[in-house]
Amino acid sequence: MSNTIKNLSNDLKNFAIKRDWEQFHTPKNLSMALIAEAAELVEHFQWLTPEESKNVSGEKLKDISHEMADIFIYLLRMAEQLDIDLISATKEKMAINEKRFPTETNTEQNHKDNKY
Repeated sequence: MSNTIKNLSNDLKNFAIKRDWEQFHTPKNLSMALIAEAAELVEHFQWLTPEESKNVSGEKLKDISHEMADIFIYLLRMAEQLDIDLISATKEKMAINEKRFPTETNTEQNHKDNKY
């Protein structure tokens, strides 16, 4: 992982250790927390039109950024627990998707099949 992400991951681990939360930060618990935070993110967009969802601002945008940060935190903690390099895993997944969804095929079909 990049030094910035490693440093952030270490900071998050130390934050958890200082509060005696490491015992709870298992992959199972972190994945459950991550999905709960993802649901909270979705709530901000529920009932918005696609155009409205692209134009959030002010306090709502700040709240969205915090929900995204919560998701990122749990994802980083989970990667640290499982010793997964997220940068490498992302690059690997992008290479897989390049093969699955070549640019010369039907773009609409690619969009329907998109399961990053």
